Amino acid sequence: LTPCTNIIVVIITVYCNYCNYIYKSRLQYCSRGNAKEQNQSFSRLRINRMLSNESAPPPAFSRSNSQASIDSTSMEDFWYEVESIKESSEDGSDEAMLLEFKPADEGELEAEWLQDVGLSTLISGAEEEDGQALLSTLTRTQAAAVQKRYNTYTQTLRKKNKHTVRDVRDIFGTSDSSVSNCGLDKGSPSVTEELSYEVSFSESITVLPKTQEWPKNQRFKKEDSALPKFIVRKSRFGLTEVGDLSPEDMKKIRYLSLIELTAFYDALGVELKRNRAERVRGRENGLFGVPLTVLLENDQKKVPGIKVPLIFQKLLLKLEETGLETEGILRVPGSASRVKNLHQELEAKFYEDTFDWDQVRNNDAAGLLKMFIRELPSPLFTVEYLPAFITLIKLQLQALHLLIMLLPEANRDTAKAFLQFLKKVVANEGKNKMNLWNVSMIVAPNLFIYKGKRANQQEMQAAATTAHIVRLLIRYQDILWTVPSFLISQVRKMNEAAMNNSKRQLMFDKGVRKLLRRKTMERERPERPESDIPEGVIRVYAPLHSKVSMAIQLNSQTKAKDILARFHCENSCGSSQNVRGQIQSLHEIGGNIGQHCLDPDAYMLDVYRANPQAEWVIKPKAS
Repeated sequence: LTPCTNIIVVIITVYCNYCNYIYKSRLQYCSRGNAKEQNQSFSRLRINRMLSNESAPPPAFSRSNSQASIDSTSMEDFWYEVESIKESSEDGSDEAMLLEFKPADEGELEAEWLQDVGLSTLISGAEEEDGQALLSTLTRTQAAAVQKRYNTYTQTLRKKNKHTVRDVRDIFGTSDSSVSNCGLDKGSPSVTEELSYEVSFSESITVLPKTQEWPKNQRFKKEDSALPKFIVRKSRFGLTEVGDLSPEDMKKIRYLSLIELTAFYDALGVELKRNRAERVRGRENGLFGVPLTVLLENDQKKVPGIKVPLIFQKLLLKLEETGLETEGILRVPGSASRVKNLHQELEAKFYEDTFDWDQVRNNDAAGLLKMFIRELPSPLFTVEYLPAFITLIKLQLQALHLLIMLLPEANRDTAKAFLQFLKKVVANEGKNKMNLWNVSMIVAPNLFIYKGKRANQQEMQAAATTAHIVRLLIRYQDILWTVPSFLISQVRKMNEAAMNNSKRQLMFDKGVRKLLRRKTMERERPERPESDIPEGVIRVYAPLHSKVSMAIQLNSQTKAKDILARFHCENSCGSSQNVRGQIQSLHEIGGNIGQHCLDPDAYMLDVYRANPQAEWVIKPKAS
């Protein structure tokens, strides 16, 4: 081949007034080169076009454009980050391998959905207590959502002539699954909106929206003031954070959240798209490219009870201590060679505690943090419902809330730590020049453009949507990590149904019939947690206090914090609620809940009446 002599060098400089940052892209191509060479040269421009969903290159930046909506140029940070990710992957740093799998048909997807919500009994035909208890707690719209998926599953099986399936009437007692008067309030969000968690989201929808009202290409205003303000209305039970419930009850919350999310989408007339779980082979040891669950298993041998991987915590701590005020933190990349060397050094020295963190520059630490997130074998926000995140084209905080409830525990805890850090970055905007939208644009590609064959043009076109979702995650994280009270009520009913089923099964044991008769006669009297305690009086245990128990009379105004204050006054005659350096909380244990750390503002008489068989214990709240 004849050497090419006509070299065209183009320097593209974009100055973004919005983020006060200059980008330069140096493109070289041969006027007589082959198509492959030219395609490689213009990869940046192609990425810009794909992300902006435009047929022409991004327009020049102007102040009027940014004020109207998020245009392609105002997302330059996003595209720059995508290009950086692409270049790092070409260097061979991505070690995870994607295994092949056979695409699932609709019936298989519905079968997986039924398993994910704890209703595998509908597929197997077995009578399982948990499945029956779960079905007995569903609302009208939730039951309709389950019925719709089960119908699809059974119709697929009938077409394949596999085996006889249960009739839907055997499950719900009726074949009428229509949901009328469901929909979305058409009014635009007010400046301040009050949120209530006492009623199911799907049940609160009253008017079915028209499909055409949902725009295909939504543009979002980038100004923080465009986001509505929410006030969470506390019920008399207070608010419950994710970590306040036992793992067993949180597993049931996940079942119910997926059913409720599906019912909510059905009521809105929006398809809840679902990916089949990617089978990704991750490393079994080390730090980067290791599944979160494996990392935590290894870390818990060193620090029992840890919920966020040690390396992730250390990277966040390094940035919080020295990087929050660094201009352009997260956006300005560190040295690629230094990051690569630090990566290798961390793998070798981290668990030996010989790694020198003082040598790490802030921008390099930010690069390592983003690398950790990108190289997780499965995305932090799991693949199965990634399309559900992408389809949040309107501000549907309820749907995002339920998606957070769906995350596995390791993902949810790690995501919470990450978002708390990002909130601190935004809080230091005056010095680091990184506002909420800047941070969202940089983080979105690392979270939502994931490895595998499905990272295609369709997801690239969702750039503005993914950045907007990250913005919502950061802005409303205090709301999103609380458990809706209607889900907790359903968990209580589910536990009660399971207990009743267990009691009925005991009737078949001849050895316990006499004992049950005797207990039944005793229970003709009003039930009380303890026979010597009057109605409305609870006995509170405090094993870490000098006075380990106390009987307390409840009235309609008694709150959990009042009981804590009384205990501390009785024990120390002071106002401090710390015992041995730990903050104490009142816990509801047993009865129709596994374990529940109560909100200090919870009204105790209401909680007591909801679970009269519970024990009440003062102990440290789980970190």
